[in-house]
Amino acid sequence: MSSSTSTARVRREYGLAMLVLVAGAALLLAAGGRQWVTGQLTAPGPVEPVPVTLTGTDLTGALSGLGWAGLAGIAGLYATRGWARRVVGLLVAAGGAAALDAVWGATRPDALLRAMVENTTDVAGTAEVAADPHLSALGPALAVAGALLLVGVGLLATVRAPAWPGMGTRYDRDAAPRANRAETPSDLWRSLDAGDDPTLDAPGGATSSDAEGPGGAAQAPLAARPAEPKENT
Repeated sequence: MSSSTSTARVRREYGLAMLVLVAGAALLLAAGGRQWVTGQLTAPGPVEPVPVTLTGTDLTGALSGLGWAGLAGIAGLYATRGWARRVVGLLVAAGGAAALDAVWGATRPDALLRAMVENTTDVAGTAEVAADPHLSALGPALAVAGALLLVGVGLLATVRAPAWPGMGTRYDRDAAPRANRAETPSDLWRSLDAGDDPTLDAPGGATSSDAEGPGGAAQAPLAARPAEPKENT
């Protein structure tokens, strides 16, 4: 496999991983805002039951926070290199695992009933839950899918991230600048952007300024003069 093919494959892998990370974080954020639970409250007296709905954020605030943390992981993977990237990958995977645990804890029957009571007592006064809350499957499914994507990308980054391109690779320069003769102003700008030194164009590292005198005028080579015999004293 040629070097260019390998580089292209690594870049595609990196781009796909970032897209999956964005998708996972977006699913967590979307799941937190969706309706998860519906139920009814009853109050003493001839009052009809009042419908109540709870979102994923009402049940657990961890989903939104972990979703934003997943988006921050994109910047972390782009800005870091080497072992630091492995650490970011582990944090992303840990965030996905924490999201799975939050979904599991928030969707248990006793947790749903407790959340219904806690979120409605302040506004409903002495009202009570009329029946067991009904859990919608879409919200938790979105959260689980997003969490699994974060876990997968985090583990992949832990193994593969050091080989991925990032912000640091573009600005790395060799300790010694490379010589590159600039023929036109556009060549000069391209050389500077590539990290080359357009002034190192003469053999032996001599620059064009070495041949110039004061004021920028070029010095003509000294003409050779024949040796004159010394006069006898």
